[in-house]
Amino acid sequence: MTRGSPEFSIFALGLILLTASLVAIASRRLKLPYSVGLVIAGIALALLPTTIDLPLSRDLIFNIFLPPLVFEAALQLEWKAFRRDLPLTALLAFLGVALAAAFVAAGMHYAAGWSWIGAALFGALIAATDPVSVIAAFREMSVERRLSMIVESESLLNDGAAAVAFALLLGIAAGQGMAPSGIALSLVWTIVGGVAVGVAVAGALLLIAGRTDDHLVEITLTTIAAYGSFLFAEHFHMSGVLATLSAGLLVGNFGMMRSIAETSREHVIGFWEYVAFLANSIVFILIGGHEAHQRIDRVATAAVIAILLVLVSRALSVYLLSAAFIPTSLRIDTRYQHVLVWGGLRGALALALALALPDNVPERDVIVAVAFAVVAFSIFVQGLTMPWLIRRLGLTSAQSKH
Repeated sequence: MTRGSPEFSIFALGLILLTASLVAIASRRLKLPYSVGLVIAGIALALLPTTIDLPLSRDLIFNIFLPPLVFEAALQLEWKAFRRDLPLTALLAFLGVALAAAFVAAGMHYAAGWSWIGAALFGALIAATDPVSVIAAFREMSVERRLSMIVESESLLNDGAAAVAFALLLGIAAGQGMAPSGIALSLVWTIVGGVAVGVAVAGALLLIAGRTDDHLVEITLTTIAAYGSFLFAEHFHMSGVLATLSAGLLVGNFGMMRSIAETSREHVIGFWEYVAFLANSIVFILIGGHEAHQRIDRVATAAVIAILLVLVSRALSVYLLSAAFIPTSLRIDTRYQHVLVWGGLRGALALALALALPDNVPERDVIVAVAFAVVAFSIFVQGLTMPWLIRRLGLTSAQSKH
C-alpha cells in the first residue's frame, strides 16, 4: 500500500476520527480545552511509523472546513443580541484588525527585517482570531452569555475582515496598482457583496425548504446554503466568510421560525453541531501533525518577536476601541476586555492564508513557519490558561449569581 493511495487516505481519516473521539472523552474528563488535546494527538500521530498523509492546504481549510465552521457558529447566534452589539463587534473586527495588522507589520519590518509586503501580509493573516477552543470552553463552563456572544461574533467578523485585507495585499504583491478609490470600491464589493450573496442564496433555499417537512431535505438545503454562499462569493472575489456568516444568521433566526419545520429543527441543529465537531477535529489534528514537522528553531527569534507583537497589538486594539464605548449602553466590562485579549487565539484561518502565500513573497517559507509558531503558542499557552482566567475573573454564570 503506497502513501498516496486512496486506501491509505481512508485509513488515515478513520484514524483521525477515532483519535478525535478518544480525545473528546479524555478532554472532558481532564477538563482540558478540546483543541489542545487534538493538536497534541496530531503531533503524536505524526510521529508514528505510519504517518498521516492528508495535506494541510489553503484549499482544504478554506473550501472544505471553513464554511461549516462559520455556518454552524452563525446558526447558533441570536440575531437580537448580535444586532445589539454589532457596532461594538464590527469596530473591533474591522478597525481592530486594521490596527493590529499595521502594528504587527511595522514590528516585523523593523524588528525582524522583513520586507514591507511580507510583513504586511503576515500582519493581515495573523490578525484573525479563532475562538473555536475558547467558545467550547465557554459552553462547558456556562460563561456569561453576553461575553460569549461578543467573543464569537467579533471573531466571525474579523475572520472576514482579515481575509479581505489579505486579498487586497495579495493584489498589491502581484503588482496590481490600486488607487485609494479603487481600494474603497474593492472593499465595498467584497464586504457588501459577500453579505448580499449570503442573504440571497440562503433566502432562495429557505423558500424551497418551506415547501417540505422532510428533515433530510432541509438538512441538504442548509448544506447547500453553507457551501454555496461561500463558493459563489469567493468565485466573484467577494468575502466567502461574510457570505456564509450572513447565510447562517438568516437560516438560524428567520429560517428556523418560518421555513424549517418544527419537527426538523433539532435534526438540523444536531447535524451542524456534528459537522462542526468533525471539521474542528480534523483541522486541529492536521495542525498538530504539521506542527510536528515544523523547524521552528530556525525562526525562533522571528517567532518570539511575532508572538509578542500579536499579543501587544491585540491588547492595544481591544482596550483602545473598547474605551470609545465607555459612555454608551454598549460599554464592555473590563473583565470582558481581558478575555477578549487573551482569548484572541489564532488557528485554521491564519494557517490557510499563510499557506496561500505566493512564491514571489520574499519571506514566504519563514512566514509559514512563524505563523505555525504563533498558532502553537495561542493554542497551548492561551488555550490552556483560558478556563483558569475565566474562573479567576468570576465570569461563569454560576459565579455571577452569587
